[in-house]
Amino acid sequence: MPATEDEIREKYLERAIRELNQLTREIQACEHCPRGNVMPVLGSGHPQADIMLVKYAPAAAEIEEGVAFYGRSGSALMKSFKRLGIDPLVVYGTVFIKCPVADTELSAPECRGRVHEEIAIVAPRIVVTLGDQAFEELGELGLPLARPVKPEPGVIQELTPSIDLLHVPDIEASLDDEQAKRDFWAAFRKLGDWYAELPPY
Repeated sequence: MPATEDEIREKYLERAIRELNQLTREIQACEHCPRGNVMPVLGSGHPQADIMLVKYAPAAAEIEEGVAFYGRSGSALMKSFKRLGIDPLVVYGTVFIKCPVADTELSAPECRGRVHEEIAIVAPRIVVTLGDQAFEELGELGLPLARPVKPEPGVIQELTPSIDLLHVPDIEASLDDEQAKRDFWAAFRKLGDWYAELPPY
């Protein structure tokens, strides 16, 4: 008897969970970055999210908890999702620099390159780069069939045949500056338009 669509989706989800767990173990055992005994900052969210948020480096609260988008930036994004009508359960967030190093220049390319694996596992429909450094790092990943894209805030672009890209300003900079907050919101609200046009499952 052929598998139903729900059963197929369940199998894909199980595989994504298994692969993310394996990636987590590899990151925790990685010795490329000089992080000492401090744990790396791991991605969080749905293993098969439609939306993947990517920052360049973790903030202090994220380093303390070992989870991407923990703290002020995560709270701000949750409020933004609510305003835009986006279900937070369709989101996955991660950082390029997973190891809390004193100087971001000390982070290993192998560490930053793990976002490539996360994108392959999660298979999002859109990647949102938060800040120019995250955008530049995404371009260094060499994603299969990647198209040329520009760091134009608030413009939805085709990153690959199956993944769109939205670039927005750095959220950390927007938390304490009104103009930066307006600039961030002006770009980020485009995600709501994109999400509203998603075909139903």
